[in-house]
Amino acid sequence: MKKVLVFGTFDGLHEGHLNFFKQAKEFGDYLVVVVGRDSTILKTKGRPPKFGEHERLKAVQECGLVDAARFGNENMSPYVVVKEVSPDVICLGYDQTHFTDKLDGWIKENGLHIEIHRLEAYKPEIFKSSKLNA
Repeated sequence: MKKVLVFGTFDGLHEGHLNFFKQAKEFGDYLVVVVGRDSTILKTKGRPPKFGEHERLKAVQECGLVDAARFGNENMSPYVVVKEVSPDVICLGYDQTHFTDKLDGWIKENGLHIEIHRLEAYKPEIFKSSKLNA
């Protein structure tokens, strides 16, 4: 079984997120989605999410496209989650920047063999959370 890992805020689950999950599933058999904690989002984006973490997690769990969904680790590096999930593949959103610039180096430094794929945007002029939640 090939395990795929994705990270995100998923603040108001929309068609762009669902397409992101569908694209990620193409790289493996089992999709694990990490939903960012409220405190992490506040720290990385400088604003709280529109929807609370439990509501966002529930929406992801119930969308029918993911095999497992969980929270990220509060006040910890996202790399801890990578170690815990132990994926074969990590898929990144087209505009995802938090921690992704050092991800490849961290994987190599830790002797891991994880593929990284940057996924395509799906109608970003319409389905982008920052526009939808404005």
